[in-house]
Amino acid sequence: MKNVLILGANGQIARIVAKRLLSEQADVQLTLYLRKSHRVDDLVAINSARVRTVDADIHDQEALDKAVQGQDIVFISNVDHDPDNELTQGVITAMIKNDVKRVIASNVLGIYGEVPGEYGRWNTEMLTQAGLNRARRSDELLEKSGLDYTTLRLPWLNDRDEVKYSITHKGESYVGVSGSRQSMADVVVKMIADPTYLNRESIGLADPDTQGLTRPVY
Repeated sequence: MKNVLILGANGQIARIVAKRLLSEQADVQLTLYLRKSHRVDDLVAINSARVRTVDADIHDQEALDKAVQGQDIVFISNVDHDPDNELTQGVITAMIKNDVKRVIASNVLGIYGEVPGEYGRWNTEMLTQAGLNRARRSDELLEKSGLDYTTLRLPWLNDRDEVKYSITHKGESYVGVSGSRQSMADVVVKMIADPTYLNRESIGLADPDTQGLTRPVY
């Protein structure tokens, strides 16, 4: 079995990922980590033999250390907005301590000034430069950690019933402004199926049909 830990497991993308893993990848055993774990009872009910829950705060280092033990892949569905990047540093510490290598981390677009034009200006205004700086430091910590990481620089999200996205790499201009949560989940599911896919990369992804727009598409 492939053991996968999802942090922030009641997030919308996290829930899509969990449902797809339970229906598409029979070799995956899930640990869902969140506060008020009853909120994912519906996911547990899909296949209780393959799902366990951990009811804890993501900043509880002792609980996080225990949850990481024996995992093969960690998916951080939360974006690290902590001023001192406590979330990212805590996950890195737990993974190194428990010799777990593969991590997929959620982040935001614009952390490297890669979003051009009016949309890039608006995005910086909305997320604030301080917020983008914290998000960039999260990515930098992962890059320097020695872990097999992938950072997902997510666009502004919508709930459209579609999977459609293009991927850009660090150093490239971001393509698109918005994307569906289903699309973001699709990338995560693919990386869990093949942990070498997009390994040690910081990627941007969005619906290419939204390229050139100046505001998000909902």
